[in-house]
Amino acid sequence: MAIIKSILDTDLYKFTTGYAYSKLFPRAYGEFEFIDRSNGDYPEGFDRLLRKELEEMTRLALTKEEEAFVRKQMPYLPPIYIDFLKGFRFDPSEVEITMEGSKLHIKAQGLLYRITLWETPILATVSELYFRETGRYPDLKYMEEVTLEKAKKMREHDLSVSLFGMRRRFSADVEDRVTGLLKQYAGASLYGTSNVYMAFKHNLNVSGTHPHEWVQFHGSIYGYKMANYMSMENWINVYDGDLGTVLTDTYTTDVFLRNFSKKHASLFTSLRQDSGDPLVFVDKVIRRYEELRVNPKLKYLVFSDSLNVDKAIQIKEYCGERIGSTFGIGTNLTADVGNDIKGMNIVMKLFRCKMTPREEWQECIKLSDVEGKHTGSEHEIAIAQAVLGL
Repeated sequence: MAIIKSILDTDLYKFTTGYAYSKLFPRAYGEFEFIDRSNGDYPEGFDRLLRKELEEMTRLALTKEEEAFVRKQMPYLPPIYIDFLKGFRFDPSEVEITMEGSKLHIKAQGLLYRITLWETPILATVSELYFRETGRYPDLKYMEEVTLEKAKKMREHDLSVSLFGMRRRFSADVEDRVTGLLKQYAGASLYGTSNVYMAFKHNLNVSGTHPHEWVQFHGSIYGYKMANYMSMENWINVYDGDLGTVLTDTYTTDVFLRNFSKKHASLFTSLRQDSGDPLVFVDKVIRRYEELRVNPKLKYLVFSDSLNVDKAIQIKEYCGERIGSTFGIGTNLTADVGNDIKGMNIVMKLFRCKMTPREEWQECIKLSDVEGKHTGSEHEIAIAQAVLGL
């Protein structure tokens, strides 16, 4: 049976960013590239198995029940985009899969509003396929016990948690089971899930923020000094105040905060921290809000960097009454399955883009608050750092 069973089995930001591309940049092209940060080894023939899974995805189509859910729970997506999703079919010819020895290489290239939809299903498929083909099995008793313990802690400490675990889950079945357990035992502490299909199946809120790729694209098109500013302006143009969480670390948080104007501080409800020291981040953001004469107590921060429940509790206590906090916890919930299994450290990032088919490709890079999370060529990263004074 195919790993990806629904067109909705993806993170919310794939749809929201896809619509934004289609509205503002309908002729733009992009190329995503797979990165295994652990430089892992894959079994012989893994590329053929992955190709077969992607071929299976051509059969996926939005059902009437799924369409009704999207219309009701995601009102910021207009009817024209939902009509697009009804007619959308995955095209595996957009994806190139190769292996050099035991190393896996994946590239997806095409119109950005289409190609962006490959990212999260490919990552989830690689993860599940890898564990299956290497003979790794979850300890279901352990998984359920630790999930219940985490749910209890979440509830006791009144955390607000969204499940961000689709991309690097152990398997779809594990994510399904974990989602159900958290809904049952975490109570109001489970705010929702970024996986649209799991939200549909378990009747949960759909939650999420815009991705690094959106800012990377703007950096490539508008220049690194204007990237954060223009990406926020265009997000506002598309969503008019909905989906009000913005990422800060595409070109480092310090650069972002320089671009963060009073207009943006007023319109966006929250900022998302995804790399670096979360406690240092709290102090920097509060200081910037105060400089802009915006009350930080009216805002909140979204933390999503390699979190577990214990880390979330510490961060919430540090925020205290100064600023709100909410948490996106992923791999620690959907890949904590015992048997000495660790979740994979894999991503797919936007590496190149161009505004029209006739233009030359431009590099897309990411400068995280942690050097190990930088993506892109060393040459282009050096250019960006020089431009930004880093």
